[in-house]
Amino acid sequence: MLDNPQSPAIDESSLRYEGWRIVAVCFLLATFGWGLGFYGQSVYVAELQRAHGWPVSLISSGTTFFYLFGALLVVFVGEAIRTYGPRLCLIAGTLAMAAAAVAIGAVREPWQLYLADAVLAFGWAGTSLAMITNTISLWFDHKRGMAISLALNGASFGGIAGVPLLVTMIGHVGFASAMFTAAGAMLVLLLPVILIVVGHPPDRHGWHAATKAKARSSAQIRKDAVRDVGFLTVTVAFALVLFAQVGFIVHLISFLDPVIGRERAAVAVAVLTAMAVVGRVLFSMVIDRLNQRLASALSFLSQAAALLVVINLHNDYVLIAACAVFGFSVGNLITLPSLIMQQEFDSRSFGVLISLNTAINQVTYAFGPGVVGFLRDLSGGYALPFYVCIALEVTAAALIMVRGGNAKAS
Repeated sequence: MLDNPQSPAIDESSLRYEGWRIVAVCFLLATFGWGLGFYGQSVYVAELQRAHGWPVSLISSGTTFFYLFGALLVVFVGEAIRTYGPRLCLIAGTLAMAAAAVAIGAVREPWQLYLADAVLAFGWAGTSLAMITNTISLWFDHKRGMAISLALNGASFGGIAGVPLLVTMIGHVGFASAMFTAAGAMLVLLLPVILIVVGHPPDRHGWHAATKAKARSSAQIRKDAVRDVGFLTVTVAFALVLFAQVGFIVHLISFLDPVIGRERAAVAVAVLTAMAVVGRVLFSMVIDRLNQRLASALSFLSQAAALLVVINLHNDYVLIAACAVFGFSVGNLITLPSLIMQQEFDSRSFGVLISLNTAINQVTYAFGPGVVGFLRDLSGGYALPFYVCIALEVTAAALIMVRGGNAKAS
């Protein structure tokens, strides 16, 4: 774990420590952020295609645009928190995500989908990985890895609860009304909690330390990072895997619907995300005793194996089991980059590096849904795009094992 020699004696393991309340807020934020911004994409693709008959590639390209535009915003999340404080940034992210949900429910023409995805990009930047890890880094040093892991379980919970609830509501009240209801629930549940719980972080680390006179600027940290072998191998490897993972998950319901039916497809997504929680919790208990790069490589290979089963075996229970195996690593692949960055690089650079890592990864995996959709339309099925995803997972497993020699130098 990283040390900060200037930190006062604060017991981060105490349940009374205020940082754990921030973790709870971030858990709730991640629930809605991933439920509407990430896992919800699979619902949007299926529902918009069913309602309007638009090509899957057209709708998927809107998702790609969402991730690309969001990546431009994610780079500056750290600076936004440093300038305006975590409370205002969390509120802004919540408002943007709620507005995006309303806009997606009101889509009637393709251009409206792109406009809604642009709003969704602001919401995603303000409720996803960069916002959560940067916020938690203001309250935690020694327990940062555990705090991030616990908070990001909200991401998986967003899939477990969000997708089935959204699909159920759509079946009862329609797509538009379901999206409007989700937006209202987010505002009612999150805004009061943020206003009450999120205050000023301890003035001892994180962005406060980064603003000391002798600290390097964010621009200098980024410049050094893109020339560091260790940073590049982590970033590129996870970018390839997340490209495959996002492409697969966004198209999961569309793939499973004609094979096992809509309801069981929703169950498969729920199982996938439930296993993401199980995997992340179990992993967090032993991660400090493991080689994190090796653990990452094994996670990549397990997803590749699950995809191979999905392509070739279409039994209901086998498909759901394969989704469970795939899902076991989904949560860890969100958390692992943060843990590796924390272990291998200086804590004062953590916020900038994880924002940069997140942005680069997002630019890459933004093309996942669009490319998978294009290859699906081109080949007439999902076998070809899923085999491409397998190749990317295997390549990433080899790349992640290449570690640079500048650990803790950035």
